[in-house]
Amino acid sequence: MKIDLNQTEIKSGVKHKIKILFITTGLNSGGAEVMLLSLLSSINRDRFEPSVISLLDKGIYGEKIEQLDIPVYCVEMLEGKPTINSAWRTTKLIKQVKPDLIQGWMYHANLAAQFFNFFVAPKTPVLWSIHHSLHAISAEKPLTQGVIRFGSWSSRYVAQVAFVSEKSQAQHQQIGYSKVNSCVIPNGFDTSKFKPSAEIRQKFRQELHIDEHTFLIGSVARYHAMKDHANFLRAAHLLLAEYPETKFVMVGTNVDYENQALTSLIDTLGIGDNVYLLGQRSDIPQITPALDILTSSSAYGEAFPLVIGEAMCSEVPCVVTDIGDSGWIVSDTGKIVPPKNSTALAQAWQEVITMDTSAKADLGRLARNRIIDKFSLISIVNQYEHLYQSMID
Repeated sequence: MKIDLNQTEIKSGVKHKIKILFITTGLNSGGAEVMLLSLLSSINRDRFEPSVISLLDKGIYGEKIEQLDIPVYCVEMLEGKPTINSAWRTTKLIKQVKPDLIQGWMYHANLAAQFFNFFVAPKTPVLWSIHHSLHAISAEKPLTQGVIRFGSWSSRYVAQVAFVSEKSQAQHQQIGYSKVNSCVIPNGFDTSKFKPSAEIRQKFRQELHIDEHTFLIGSVARYHAMKDHANFLRAAHLLLAEYPETKFVMVGTNVDYENQALTSLIDTLGIGDNVYLLGQRSDIPQITPALDILTSSSAYGEAFPLVIGEAMCSEVPCVVTDIGDSGWIVSDTGKIVPPKNSTALAQAWQEVITMDTSAKADLGRLARNRIIDKFSLISIVNQYEHLYQSMID
């Protein structure tokens, strides 16, 4: 059956959109969840009819997806504890939606998509999407390790595995993931949403009560061991010995003053007057352009960090640890340092601080141009659409 570029046609001649059921582990804060929202916001609704199952709850993005007139179904599974009731509910939902394609989104949901496909819709193509790198599988939680290893065996039985980065693809294939049915589709960025803004810079700095000339270094990452917030703070302590007026802002779920691990380390380092913990924020586009440097200090686990590309869109130079494809994204538009090395991180910050104003501005422009050339959201969504269409053709 021949499928035209704009609509899928069924034998009756009636126009039929391709129904895609996205099964995601959850919809809370995280780069994979943000990318899912971006994809659903931009996918061609004349050709595709998406719906979403969250194995957990609606999180912070469920309502935003529903505002796109896309149904979101929540299984309300307890994290790491599938039950007969949750399995039955998922089964009923798949039968109700009757998808043409099932797209798993993140490790646990990938396996769930494959499992329910086998028992409920065995003729429906299943695709996986992997948003994680494997710097050290031993660093993952025991359950996640098991899911990853089982995935290495079962990956050969799905229609396609889409990795978010080349490094992630290579790392997974080294532990047995199929090389036959895989591709790389990186994250994409909306350059109209993230862009430089003197107005935003001034407004956010007023919120922090700092002036235009105070050097501000930022981190946007949920609290998790792999994000290595301690590395960021120890590097801040080292930099402040040379540049005591520098300020640091940290944004992310549980990155707030109720986090005793963070506040204790800040107190021990004696840097409390220079560090702002803002917790989870929904207005990241109103924060990023106010920074002088954006840093990803992760120790492991990153594949293709969205926050890096968002900062580059905003013409903010990035200093990142060499985890996943972070270094490839930044390339020569910022600084790349080894993970778990606070001295190297502080030194890279210092190198940017000591650049003259025009050189820093040039670096920012190079960063934005790189995103436009390589990682525009429109281009990435087109790649997903082409993949989905190819599964039906």
